[in-house]
Order: sequence, then C-alpha cells, then structure tokens
Amino acid sequence: MTPVLVSQFHSPIGMILAACRNKRIVKIALPGESGDSARSWLRDRFPNDSLEEGSASILTRLFGQLADYFNKRLQKFDLAIEFSGTDFQKSVWSALLDIPYGQVVSYGELARRLGKPIGASRAIGSANGANPLPIVVPCHRVIGHSGKLVGYGGGLEIKALLLRLEAQQELLPFDRGRSRNDVLNKSGSPDKSLLRSEATG
Repeated sequence: MTPVLVSQFHSPIGMILAACRNKRIVKIALPGESGDSARSWLRDRFPNDSLEEGSASILTRLFGQLADYFNKRLQKFDLAIEFSGTDFQKSVWSALLDIPYGQVVSYGELARRLGKPIGASRAIGSANGANPLPIVVPCHRVIGHSGKLVGYGGGLEIKALLLRLEAQQELLPFDRGRSRNDVLNKSGSPDKSLLRSEATG
C-alpha cells in the first residue's frame, strides 16, 4: 500500500490543498474545490493506497515554489508530477506545460497544437477543466477565441488574477474596454501583506 500524503498551503488566493504519491505531486486543489472533494478524487484514483495527512519534501518544494510564483519570483515550476487521467487528457495537460508564462492561447489554438480539428475544442476544454494540477500545469492560460475568460475550476476571478499576475498588469484580452488605470486598481492582485505564505501539515 502506497501512502498518499495530503497537506495544505496558505496562499494569497486562499487555502490550497496538495497531495503527493511516490515523491510526485498528484493533486492540487484550489480554494474553489473543497477538501472533501479533493480527498474523494484521490480515493477514486488511488483506491488501494492509504490517504494520510502529512508533509513530504516534494510538498515543501511545491509550496516554496508557489510562494515564489505569487511573489513574481518564479515563472516555471520545476517539480516531479504524475498525471492521473485518460490518454487524451494527459496529452492536453502536457500541451499546457508548453504555454509560456504571461501568454494565453485559445482552445482552438490548443487543438491545432495537438493536431486536432477545431471541433475538438469542446473536448479539449473539458480536459482542461479536469486538470488535477492547476497553476503548476497552467490551464488558466487558455481563454476563449474572442479573448473572453471561460471555464476554470478555481473560478473565473482566480483565473483573471493569475493571468494579471503573470502579465505584470498589462491589459489582457478580457480587459478590453477598460482603462489600464482601472485594471491596476481592480485587478484583484494579491495583497503584499498576504504574501508571507506558509505550509501546514
């Protein structure tokens, strides 16, 4: 029986739950997903393993990198991860890792990169929404073809916050029609006082 260790991280967007197995990150749950839901997901994926509250070096490393990300000191995560999903889902999640920090692509463009027809955008959107490792695997960098924010498991407010954080407050497609000043004042950027993040077991 393999232990699946679960721990939590106090982030500027709220509590983030993460789990590791065999020294690899297998699950990250943003504040919009309840701890019970995340644990249920883990039990479904790893029914023969033991689910335990605890820490591990890979979780400590994840939380340190998340703190650096929110402080704009890190643009690319360097972590051992494990995908749990269908082959199609895994291909979509792998493609997400190739979207650079600060950039966005449409679902149609993601389909093209995967060698799929434009009609596959809906299936790709569904796989994107099932991403078990948000932020680290940047599904937030995929937006609608018209530049609109669509679908994000952590909620559209968090998606907008992450994109503005990465864009260094530049105007993004979904900010069209708003002044740069308005975006700066209402961007939902993390409060500096909240950036003293810590991990808890």
